[in-house]
Amino acid sequence: MKILRLILGDQLNPNHSWFKKLDDEILYVLMEVKQETNYVLHHAQKILGIFAAMRDFKSALIKENHQVIYLGINEKSNLHSFKANLKNLFDQYNIQKFEYQEPDEYRLDQDLIELCNEVSIPSECFPSEHFFTHRFEVSEMFAGKKHWLMESFYRTMRKKHCVLMSEDGKPVGLKWNFDHENRKAWKGEPKVFEDHRPIHDHSELWDEITAAKIKSFGNHNASQFRWPLNRKEALKHLDFFIGHILIFFGDYQDAMHKDETRMFHSLISFALNTKMLSPKEVVSAVEKSYLSSKLSINTAEGFIRQIIGWREYIRGYYWAHMPALGDQNYFNHQLPVPNWFWNGQTKMNCLKYTINQSLDEAYAHHIQRLMIVGNFSLLAGLHPKSLHEWYLGIYIDAFEWVEMPNTLGMSQFADGGKLASKPYVSTANYINKMSNYCEGCYYSKNERVGDKACPFNSLYWNFFIANSQQLSKNPRLAIVNKQIRDMDPNLIEDIKLQAKNLIKNIENI
Repeated sequence: MKILRLILGDQLNPNHSWFKKLDDEILYVLMEVKQETNYVLHHAQKILGIFAAMRDFKSALIKENHQVIYLGINEKSNLHSFKANLKNLFDQYNIQKFEYQEPDEYRLDQDLIELCNEVSIPSECFPSEHFFTHRFEVSEMFAGKKHWLMESFYRTMRKKHCVLMSEDGKPVGLKWNFDHENRKAWKGEPKVFEDHRPIHDHSELWDEITAAKIKSFGNHNASQFRWPLNRKEALKHLDFFIGHILIFFGDYQDAMHKDETRMFHSLISFALNTKMLSPKEVVSAVEKSYLSSKLSINTAEGFIRQIIGWREYIRGYYWAHMPALGDQNYFNHQLPVPNWFWNGQTKMNCLKYTINQSLDEAYAHHIQRLMIVGNFSLLAGLHPKSLHEWYLGIYIDAFEWVEMPNTLGMSQFADGGKLASKPYVSTANYINKMSNYCEGCYYSKNERVGDKACPFNSLYWNFFIANSQQLSKNPRLAIVNKQIRDMDPNLIEDIKLQAKNLIKNIENI
């Protein structure tokens, strides 16, 4: 029986059981299609990185003597959609069965289900063998419960997989969560390591992408491409991170600095989200380092929580709430994404540095994404779906299953609090505490109103004033709501006017 197996661009796992044995009757297909490059505007490095990693994966499969079909972006036979290409291949190779791994994105999942219903040959969907959980494990865990709590899911996962657990069933360190110990600002010490990621020259591939007239934005950096593109490179990068950098991650994971874009973050998310690395091996490697006394418990626990807790939880949340999640807009925010989100030309230092870094590197760490870009976007009232498309496009590690719930739920509170227990917003005070962005900024971090007042300050208070009906009963916002009740009425009017003018002139702030 002639079988065709589809491998998507984020399914580059050489350890998948599919590849355990050779079979001349099985054809593997990978394809570079405009369906995927064009559904949102993507960062140049994201397109380049995925295509380069796919090509590397193709070469590895061929080296192992598997039968591989590869449709490059400029091949004449490429019809630029999965369905059209697959139907063509079914006929061309007289395929008798179609097999694919579970897509992580709802859109592609529906596409492939439709395809299977449209063709006469049998089909079968296989697990990707990547995650700790299956798609609906999280929703099954919280079935019938009013509130979903990531922390309870995280503890269940720790117990189930015996991660950082002592023999008596208690968490190592006698606490489940050491997050409060992970909020130090960075003042120049310890020194940040040089970038040890591999350097690739993918100028020729970039020329192919350009020739295909694919639209993108940001710095392509094709001749000095710095992301791991196969499992060997990803493992080497992970080993260096755990051996040299992770020791500092716990303390400084929320810190930001003008001169340091990587800080002490792992930069494994692209390799992880394309499945070159598995979350199980990452968690195991970090736990092993802790058990050999190379890491503190707050560092090991903080990093492991991101993988076995938040990453798995966010995927479960995504599948439980799709497709409705994409249109959630709890505050009915309608403001378009400002033009300077695409070029970094703003007088606000924190946003200027974060956006320009994102344009240059296709990367920013989670606090920059949440408490700089996301914070401003929620306070200003940007349309959440438009913002989601910006996030999905600009970051090399952004795939919809992980990015959409983080943006719409965690960052923009667009789901009304199903994911986050409160809006994650702040004044300039938090930004100044955790970074040096406020130094030399056009705006004053200490002023609420006036021409030089930091926009975060008036927008913060205006957000809670304007949305008091939706937020007044939230127990986590009791202090903020009391502060507003006690505020001078004249100051409230000044804040509202300041915020109104900022939003009106958002293209020029």
